[in-house]
Amino acid sequence: MTNISQPAPAREQKRRVPFWDNARFACIVLVVLGHALQRLTYDSDAALALYLVVYAFHMPAFAVISGYFSKAGQQSKRQMSRVITDILVPYVIFESLWTMTKWLVEGRANPNPTQPSWTLWFLLALGIFRLVLPYLALLKWPLLWTIGISIAAGYMSNIDSTLSLSRTLGLLPFFTVGWWLNEHDLVRKLGLLRHRQWWLTASSVAVFAIAGWATWTFADTWRAVNLREWLFYDDDYSSLGVTGWWAGGVRLALMAVALLLMTAFFVLIPRNTHRWTRYGQYTMYVYLLHSFVLYPFRESGVLRGLEPSWIWLPIVAVASVAIAVGLSSAPVRAIFRPIVEPRPKWLFADSAWSSPGGRDNDPTGSRRDTPATPRKERQ
Repeated sequence: MTNISQPAPAREQKRRVPFWDNARFACIVLVVLGHALQRLTYDSDAALALYLVVYAFHMPAFAVISGYFSKAGQQSKRQMSRVITDILVPYVIFESLWTMTKWLVEGRANPNPTQPSWTLWFLLALGIFRLVLPYLALLKWPLLWTIGISIAAGYMSNIDSTLSLSRTLGLLPFFTVGWWLNEHDLVRKLGLLRHRQWWLTASSVAVFAIAGWATWTFADTWRAVNLREWLFYDDDYSSLGVTGWWAGGVRLALMAVALLLMTAFFVLIPRNTHRWTRYGQYTMYVYLLHSFVLYPFRESGVLRGLEPSWIWLPIVAVASVAIAVGLSSAPVRAIFRPIVEPRPKWLFADSAWSSPGGRDNDPTGSRRDTPATPRKERQ
């Protein structure tokens, strides 16, 4: 009897899950909103309340998403080159742009690449997250280790904003949580992306309502204890005015609050595809460019003393969404792609390491739809 070899079945492609794009876009809108609100918080308790709620969880949520799409296994040379092309090169480009902007507008500049300008700290954090993840994956209790590292870093005054190390170590547990969820396939096993029960939605709304009430009602208290600075994960405890041994407990409590708020946030994120879902593939454009849009408004003082809050806060919120949509648009991407997604072939021994074939996702793990990769098959 003659054996006839059957063709191997085609490898099943993962379908793109719109939830993650929706979550990315919602996170980047919150980033823009948080930066737009900053000047309003000096004169408005309502603005401060919204600002504190946003800052309590939005960057931890971004770290979780980034960790979810990060791999701890052996990296190919192409994957290793991505740390350079997607993180280090854009960082150098935008740090240089900010240095020139400050020199032209403010008449001063500090060309020090070890001190990230404004939003650029997260790029360095992503790079460090990727570099340390393979080592964290070797540990028996990576989540507990990173929580301990985050808390311990706050006691050390020599760990500061140089190379964004303080914020990186502070947010490392959230990145690790994201990786851990994917590593153990918990999102699928627990059915976390299935249809939401009504009580989950109601509970999540209640969580945000309580958070908003607490931040608004006790606004003066939060100002007095520098809560805003605590949420940055940037300063050591003594710089925040706490020298007691229990200072690490404050950070632990804030991490617990962040976990609760981001859980409620993820519950409320739509599971289906919407017209704006595709913008979640281009969050790096918004992240790197929105600060240049907001800079004139923040520095000119036009965002100070805007009353009443019930009128201006919705306007700022709508404007933040518009900025995020505009910076995600195709024309903006076409213009700024050379600096947001540079492909410096001259930098590598093998130019293929920076070729488009290896650049279908950004540093947060958002995979792009390309002509060679059908939209319905990619996540």
